[in-house]
Amino acid sequence: MKVIGLLGGMSWESSIEYYRIVNERVRERLGGLHSAHCVMYSVDFAEIEELQVTGRWDVAAARLDEATTALKRAGADFLVLCTNTMHKVADQLTGLPLLHIGDATAATVRQAGIQRIGLLGTAFTMEQDFYTGRLAGHGLEVLTPDADDRAEVHRVIYEELVVGVVREESRQAYRDVIARLVDRGAEGVILGCTEIELLVGAEDSPVPVFPTTRLHAELAADHAMGLAEMPGTSQGFTGRGRDKSHVTSVM
Repeated sequence: MKVIGLLGGMSWESSIEYYRIVNERVRERLGGLHSAHCVMYSVDFAEIEELQVTGRWDVAAARLDEATTALKRAGADFLVLCTNTMHKVADQLTGLPLLHIGDATAATVRQAGIQRIGLLGTAFTMEQDFYTGRLAGHGLEVLTPDADDRAEVHRVIYEELVVGVVREESRQAYRDVIARLVDRGAEGVILGCTEIELLVGAEDSPVPVFPTTRLHAELAADHAMGLAEMPGTSQGFTGRGRDKSHVTSVM
């Protein structure tokens, strides 16, 4: 079994879920007392969040690259970056093969026969091309919420979910955002922030939801066990420099 390198702490609330899911997946597949071979490096999210807000992405990338090196020294065979937003710097992480969360998610969306997909996540994830472009590289049309809805989705993540606060009012707000995406033609919705799954699930949506934490973690476990290959976009697309005609949003 390959050793999974989990780069977490962004936030630790969702990193806990990664550890739980990869081990449950291995036990489900292999039975008995089996569990995953994995190592985790957990960063201080306060430092990373400040770098996000101030736009110092290269500094954040350097911090995560140092962590990746530490995971490699600890014996990791491949990297799982336990966050959607920080995949913005995924192509700056060196030394280990990366199982990209966007590829893991898009592959499942395509398998479900869905082409037009709604996306919830941080403002960075919803508004920048590193993520929507990655999904478009798999042939998906991405719908993002309007400006007010994006602001509320982002606020709930950073003010509530990353500190473990789950409020019924916020759950209803997310349900309303999902309903508006469906009204605009979304055939499914990607829960594109690893904390969102702490708040809403399939029961909160009239269309299928795609929980990125679970999809990413389960594929990591399957890959570690030799049961799945790493998915990729056509022609090794990295998400950089692509036009945004594939993204539909009311700005």
